[in-house]
Amino acid sequence: MEQQRAVEPYDVVDLITTKRFGRALDPEEIAWLINAFTRGVVAPEQMSALLMAVVIQGMGRDEIRAMTEAMIASGERMDFTALGRPAIDKHSTGGVGDKITLPLVPLLASLGVAVPQLSGRGLGHTGGTLDKLESIPGWRASLSTEEMIAMLTDIGGVICAAGSGLAPADRKMYALRDVTGTVAAVPLIASSIMSKKIAEGAGGLVLDVKFGSGAFLPGLSDARELATTMVHLGADSGLETVALLTDMDAPLGRAVGNANEVRESIDVLAGGGPDDVVELTLALAGEMLALAGMPDVDPAPALRDGRAMDSWRRLVAAQGGDPQATLPEAHEHEVVRAGSDGIVQRVDARAVGVAAWRLGAGRARPGDPVDHAAGVEVLVRPGDRVVAGDALFIAGCDHAGRMARGLEVLRGAVELGSTVPDPRPLVAGRIIADG
Repeated sequence: MEQQRAVEPYDVVDLITTKRFGRALDPEEIAWLINAFTRGVVAPEQMSALLMAVVIQGMGRDEIRAMTEAMIASGERMDFTALGRPAIDKHSTGGVGDKITLPLVPLLASLGVAVPQLSGRGLGHTGGTLDKLESIPGWRASLSTEEMIAMLTDIGGVICAAGSGLAPADRKMYALRDVTGTVAAVPLIASSIMSKKIAEGAGGLVLDVKFGSGAFLPGLSDARELATTMVHLGADSGLETVALLTDMDAPLGRAVGNANEVRESIDVLAGGGPDDVVELTLALAGEMLALAGMPDVDPAPALRDGRAMDSWRRLVAAQGGDPQATLPEAHEHEVVRAGSDGIVQRVDARAVGVAAWRLGAGRARPGDPVDHAAGVEVLVRPGDRVVAGDALFIAGCDHAGRMARGLEVLRGAVELGSTVPDPRPLVAGRIIADG
C-alpha cells in the first residue's frame, strides 16, 4: 500500500500569487516556504517564480527578517565565545580589485581581535577572496570547524570557505538566483548575507557595502537601502552591525586579478601599497576595533612595524601555504595606451573587471577554473594627466587566445577630458542601527 505524503500547511502556489500581487507573506508562511524548499517539497521552478515576484514587488522588514531567520534555522550555528578574545566579522558586497580581506584579517589578529572570515569565490566581473589566496602554493580554503577554532585561538584570524552546515537553504536558493536573474534584489541579497553572518556567531559585524559601476548595486541609494536593511537585520538578531558605504566606480588599488592582488596586499602589510587600499583597510579596522571594545586603538602602526605581516605569514602557513613562495606571473602581456592627450575623468571599474574576467582571472560558471596569473594592472587614476601613447593598463594572461577579448573591453575603460574631476570620497557614508 502506497504511503501517503504528509499534508503541508500551505500551498506554494497561493504564496506565489500573494507575493505576485504585492501582498506581504506572514512569518509562518515564509518559515514553511524555506523549510519546504530545503526538503524538496517546493520545486525549483516554484521557488524561482516566488523569487522573481520578490524582485518585482519587494519585501517588508518583517518579511526579510522572517526569511533570514528561516534560512538560519535550516542549518547549524557557530559559537566563538570561548576564544578568550572578541570575535568580529567583516563582509564586503564585492567589487573590482577588492582585496581588503587579505590585509585586514592579519591586521586585526595582530591587535588581539579574532576574525572568523568565511569567504567566497568570484563569479563574473568581481573577484573572489578564495581564488586570490589559492594563488599561494599549497594554501587550502576548506577547513574543519576544529581547525578554524584552533587558528582563531592561536593566531586570531582565519580566511576560509564556509562549511555546508551554515544556512544550507541560502546555498540552495542562491543557485537558483544565479541562473534566473534574481541576484540583484535588496531583500534577497540582505537575507542571503545576514543569514550566514548571524549563523556564524561572531560578536559584531562590519559591512562594506559598495556602489558604483563595479558593484552589484551601482546606485548609492540602492546601496544605502541594502546597508540599512542588513544593519537592521543584525540589530533584530542581537548582532551589533555597522555598515560603510564605499565607492566602487573605479577599481580598488592598482591590481585586479588573483596573484597580483595578493602581491598588492603584501605591499600593504609591509607598510606600503596604494593609498585607497590602505585607507579602506584602516577604516574597516577602526570600525571592527570599536565593536571589539577597543575604540582607542590605532591600527596603522601595526602595518608599519611588522606585526600584521607576522600574522599574515602565520595565517598562510597554518592553511598549508608557503608565505615565501613565488606567486604566478603571466607569460603574455599587452599594454593599453592613451589615444590622445587629456585628464583622466573616470576609470570604469566594471570594464576593468570584465577585462580581467575575459583574460581568465574570473569564471563564468561555478566550478570553472581560474588563471591565477591573469589580470590587469591599472596605471592611472581619475585626475591624472596623460599624453597620447602613455600606458593606461597592462593586461596579462597565460593564454594568448584570451588577450584580444580582454583588450577589447579594456580599451574603452578610461574616459579622458579637459578638466580635473572633483575628487570622490572613498567612504561615502556610515550606517548604524539607530540611523
